[in-house]
Amino acid sequence: MATKHVRQSKWDASWVTDGANQQWKGTALIKLEVADEIRRMKSGIGKFPRLAVVLVGDRRDSHTFIHIKLKACDQVGIETVASQLPENCDESELLDVVSGFNEDPDVHGILVQLPLPQHLDEEKIINVVSLEKDVDGFHPLNIGNLAIRGRKPFFVPCAPKGCIELLPRHGVEIKGKRAVIIGRSKIVGLPTSLLLQRHHATVSVLHAYTKNPEHITSEADIVVVDVGVPNIVCGNWIKKGAVVIDMGTNQVKDPSGHGFCVSGDVCFEEAVKVASAITPVPGGVGPVTISMLLSNTLDSAKRAFGMV
Repeated sequence: MATKHVRQSKWDASWVTDGANQQWKGTALIKLEVADEIRRMKSGIGKFPRLAVVLVGDRRDSHTFIHIKLKACDQVGIETVASQLPENCDESELLDVVSGFNEDPDVHGILVQLPLPQHLDEEKIINVVSLEKDVDGFHPLNIGNLAIRGRKPFFVPCAPKGCIELLPRHGVEIKGKRAVIIGRSKIVGLPTSLLLQRHHATVSVLHAYTKNPEHITSEADIVVVDVGVPNIVCGNWIKKGAVVIDMGTNQVKDPSGHGFCVSGDVCFEEAVKVASAITPVPGGVGPVTISMLLSNTLDSAKRAFGMV
């Protein structure tokens, strides 16, 4: 039976799946679980999670992402505090803001919206965020603990965590499967490969210097793509029945000639004909990533309140 495309459903995040027309109930279900825990926390101990958001400059996309994150926090009962600095702020100003949130016992998570202006040292800023409040999961110690078997990071980066969350929730087995990660960024590619290995997949990471990437990809049961190049992965790269997770978000000219639209890294129209399940762009992994931020913030508050 042919794969059917479902862009929207009653769930915030939907997948295109096989003839059974299964819809991936990612975001709404996770948000309901987080909201329920926060309600019980408030009624039980009279406390609630608080997330601090730091934004530098006036990038439209960054403002959009922050708005979405703040709205999601409000929906589940996470209190937020935001600090916005001008584009030309000194690095010391930004460090002072982050340090202040580190020392505030009422703040349980800190999110520094990336990318930062070029004159600021991103790595330095990320390293300053308290390990126990690093809800984005970018601190090198969190990534290091993720890489070492037997160790547990305080937080897993939100996008990879959301990617892995979707699979077992909806019956996609990871153990023993061949997985290909296209892209090796510190935000998505690297941590996703580490998570899949933790779930006992056999993982290959492809990058700009990989030879015959289409051949390697065509042997994978699970394909995760995040390279920032529209439609780089074609349908003939995908093995029939594979699960495809498209993490790419690219602005491209609208075919109608009016403005722009958002496209993924996978050529959807081709891949949907062979994949057993594929995330659409927009509306696929993005909302689930936001839900993982909510989950991480809740976990941080629970640790702070001695509830875990």
